[in-house]
Amino acid sequence: MPYEPRVVAGVEITPLCDAVGPMGPPIRKPLPEMFPGSSFGPDEEWVLHFHCYLLRAGGRTVLVDTGIGGADSPATWAPLPGRLGAELAAAGVAPADVDVVVVTHLHSDHAGGCVVDGAPAYPNARYVLQRAEVEWASGPVRERIVEPLGESLDVIDGDAEAVPGVRVLHAPGHTPGHQCVAVGDVLISGDLLHHPAQLADLSIRYVYDEDPDLAVRTRRDLLARAAVLAPAHFPQPFITLRN
Repeated sequence: MPYEPRVVAGVEITPLCDAVGPMGPPIRKPLPEMFPGSSFGPDEEWVLHFHCYLLRAGGRTVLVDTGIGGADSPATWAPLPGRLGAELAAAGVAPADVDVVVVTHLHSDHAGGCVVDGAPAYPNARYVLQRAEVEWASGPVRERIVEPLGESLDVIDGDAEAVPGVRVLHAPGHTPGHQCVAVGDVLISGDLLHHPAQLADLSIRYVYDEDPDLAVRTRRDLLARAAVLAPAHFPQPFITLRN
């Protein structure tokens, strides 16, 4: 079931849990290798939560990320299939009800549910992606996600307003076109950071960041402006940074 929603600046934010589980092969590594410079126990396991976020703003319905997708998803390292569809249904939302999908970036655990049977999974929505992300995409991601979106794709350059009260912020580093979503002082952060260790020390890199130094700079900049963090992979869907 979805978490309890929060209302921030007139926008209702409902976290949706798409899946919970460890990272599997072929990309799993020991935590000290995943987060160089961090301190973990020798047998400590990372259990990821895969959060998406449903926003209701002024009569518009916005979905932030589409989860890992179905059993045929390219996210073979994640706990397939995702349950985002059931979470949305429990929140009273059908795929046709979604007006805007903001895809934080094109990694398969965030974008795997964009397309179903070769067509946009949310048929009435425009899919907001950064131009830098679309241009960076290649191989199966371009063929199975970007190209099938066709005219539903809404390519932006930099910060933009998705709908009134919901802003998209270009947040490069993890990928070239990674983006976050700001609602008032809440930052829906995508993969701006991955593990609570990075919140304790913003300088800790992540092995799969495309540009680790830029990711650190972006993380410091955006977290300095936020009061509440809504992360993709933490156990908790909301983290208070400051009152």
